[in-house]
Amino acid sequence: MAKNLLLWAVIAVVLVAVFKGLNTGPSQNQEYLYSDLLQDIDNGSVASVVIQGQEAKVKLNDSTVRTAVLPPASAAYEQLLLRADKQKVQVESKKLDDGNGFWTILLYLLPTALIIGFWIFMLRQMQGGGGKGAMSFGKSKARLMGEDQIKTTFADVAGVEEAKEEVEELVDFLRDPGKFQRLGGKIPRGVLMVGPPGTGKTLLAKAIAGEAKVPFFTISGSDFVEMFVGVGASRVRDMFDQAKKHAPCIIFIDEIDAVGRHRGAGLGGGHDEREQTLNQLLVEMDGFEGGEGVIVIAATNRPDVLDPALLRPGRFDRQVVVGLPDIRGREQILKVHMRKVPLGDDVEPAVIARGTPGFSGADLANLVNEAALFAARANRRTVSMEEFDKAKDKIMMGAERKSMVMSEEEKLNTAYHEAGHAIVGRLVPKHDPVYKVSIIPRGRALGVTMYLPEEDKYSQSKEQLESMLSSLYGGRIAEEMINGKEGVTTGASNDIQRATEIARNMVTHYGLSERMGPLSYAEDEGEVFLGRSVTQHKSISGWTMKAIDEEVREIIDRNYSRAQKILEDHKDKLHAMAKALMKYETIDAHQIDDIMDGKEPRPPEGWDDRGGPSNSTPSGTAPSDSSSRPIGGPASEH
Repeated sequence: MAKNLLLWAVIAVVLVAVFKGLNTGPSQNQEYLYSDLLQDIDNGSVASVVIQGQEAKVKLNDSTVRTAVLPPASAAYEQLLLRADKQKVQVESKKLDDGNGFWTILLYLLPTALIIGFWIFMLRQMQGGGGKGAMSFGKSKARLMGEDQIKTTFADVAGVEEAKEEVEELVDFLRDPGKFQRLGGKIPRGVLMVGPPGTGKTLLAKAIAGEAKVPFFTISGSDFVEMFVGVGASRVRDMFDQAKKHAPCIIFIDEIDAVGRHRGAGLGGGHDEREQTLNQLLVEMDGFEGGEGVIVIAATNRPDVLDPALLRPGRFDRQVVVGLPDIRGREQILKVHMRKVPLGDDVEPAVIARGTPGFSGADLANLVNEAALFAARANRRTVSMEEFDKAKDKIMMGAERKSMVMSEEEKLNTAYHEAGHAIVGRLVPKHDPVYKVSIIPRGRALGVTMYLPEEDKYSQSKEQLESMLSSLYGGRIAEEMINGKEGVTTGASNDIQRATEIARNMVTHYGLSERMGPLSYAEDEGEVFLGRSVTQHKSISGWTMKAIDEEVREIIDRNYSRAQKILEDHKDKLHAMAKALMKYETIDAHQIDDIMDGKEPRPPEGWDDRGGPSNSTPSGTAPSDSSSRPIGGPASEH
């Protein structure tokens, strides 16, 4: 409100100054001349004359007031006075009003004042100070959340039980610091939470503050560094000063790798503002006493690029790994997100959790939300397993591109391509089971083959990797068998890229090549701004590079030939699966089982013999066997 009043006051002053400036100086009256004035005096028409500077305000006998401008010569005044005296006209002389001098000076100063005001405004915008004053460069941008504002508790965090156990003692310390101090124990001054994106690191930090009922400062690592030298270090000092005033409290720094990267990795040379900010952060974290009750919690998904000094005991001396949830954790997370969603009787979180290996907490939250949106579009009262199926397909395979029109020839080619993937993936050993095959365009793919892992996997064997290579080439080989070598399309480009990457990693990263042995030949391909890779290089001889290329070629050729033999031996099943895809567009594991057993594939549930899916499913219910079949898994897009 005060800002608006000040703005309107400035506008009013400017308008008055301009108005007064335009009206300064003697006013020009072209209708009443000096000669007219003398003539009226001689005629006896003038009652009185008031002289003020060069202006003469004349009051005529009929009460009309006229204004005349007198010549600058003194003789003009004498002549006026003589004639007025002769006609007995009252003449009054007033002192010239100097009030216009102030407005004249204001007009001269106004442009300068406006320019200065504009630059002050721009500086405030650049520093993001808002209304914090012209010296707010070094003020912390940390946002303080009071203990009453944070409603998150450990009950809202699921799927990361080990991480919760690690941080529970932080809550005990914030509630009762004396419990640890009496025994001489010291609470960790800093806790670094490490994990992939979407696993709940920020949520866990908020839960700590919510359970301990203490103030919570939150800031991003990128908020420290600005274009001005020294600002980042000043903001670090100010943030810790504020935290000490509110102790016991928590400082949460999200994405700390933005400011905590290893020093000396810059390419420009000279002093680095980010390094100065990091130095100040190191000093502050190791400078306050343990009794001050300030705990620093940070989160990152790139712990490998952090400066070692930041991770030493006394600073971030404890690392809490917040990883992807297992099947039990996924079930707990789903139950948390399903609290506010009306569920159908057929919804089983355990079944959904079993079919979502590799999903993070954020992925599962998105799954529940998408299922609710599907139910809302269908005007259903509850969310059933059918909606969760659709949501899973959308997340894993992409949204259906229903408006895309494909020719029958291209559609048939896509059907053979996806059938090739599915058959090879089904028959090679140690491969994830095929869950669903579709030739409906989704996302950027014309067709999709989805594989469903039977359990969570944390590593892969050489046999599994080679089976993946064979299944990746199954689509291209199927196209070649049906259309000939000249009819192979570009649809397998992504398959070839992924297969080449897997084969090269087997040789250079994983040590799975008998010829090259258990050695790492990989060049550091990480981006230089992420760590120290700019100063670290590995030298590989030309002979070794040639041997690596030959070994990669041998691995690919071996698995390409295996996939080719599988499809040639099961060509009848390739034709049958392509035919089923042309008819139904999407087939699931049950239909794939029928085809591989040499049977006629059963129609999809709800299929209408007239040539399309049936809409007879009652509102609010799902297909009868929906809860018993797998929901989905990591997709392989082709």
